[in-house]
Amino acid sequence: MLQDFKITQRWPATRPDVIQLYSLPTPNGIKASAMLEETGLPYEAHRISIMDGDQFTPEYLSLNPNNKIPAIIDPNGPNGKPLPLWETGAILIYLAEKSGKFLPTDPAKRAEVLQWLMWQMGGFGPMLGQFGFFYAAAGKDFEDKRPLERYRAEAKRLLSVLDKRLDGRDVVAGDEYSIADIAIWPWVRVLLTGYNAGDALELDSYANVQRWYAMSADRPASKIAVNMPPKPE
Repeated sequence: MLQDFKITQRWPATRPDVIQLYSLPTPNGIKASAMLEETGLPYEAHRISIMDGDQFTPEYLSLNPNNKIPAIIDPNGPNGKPLPLWETGAILIYLAEKSGKFLPTDPAKRAEVLQWLMWQMGGFGPMLGQFGFFYAAAGKDFEDKRPLERYRAEAKRLLSVLDKRLDGRDVVAGDEYSIADIAIWPWVRVLLTGYNAGDALELDSYANVQRWYAMSADRPASKIAVNMPPKPE
């Protein structure tokens, strides 16, 4: 039962029969909310304020011991049992399989999509996050600029990889929009809207990335996801 999860004591469910999303519209958080919006799976969003340390509370840690967002609980998981889940890659794959959407069934195309999903999880997201720390967050005040330059160079390298991949392609992997696209575009967005690093990374020089990002961000589900969960009034 959903009420058996300690996290629901702090963030009670008003719709206990739908997927519970615990998140914030960061790049990783947007991945989960975009996927839920894209699939049409019903869900309820709970705002986890990482600025206020919600991710370190005992209630949140009871769901995700890694103290990161997002996390979900599906009250109607496999075999009808509630399923708690964290790590965005795992969440995207689970929701794709549950809905039958955004992950090809053809083994070769499925492997291709998962390959680019892992690329985002293992490189694109973490490296851009480190760049953001040294460029736009607390690390920008460090006198030693070698860490910034290291991650700036790696961010540009990864953007080049993505740009070359998108040359002549509408989507990152397979033939249709997939969890690979959903995983990657929020990290391009944060370069523009969070880090304000367009000039620092020469983003205008990555024409294919710009074209693909505009398409991805303009999807109706994406427009909702970037504000989910919404800010308190």
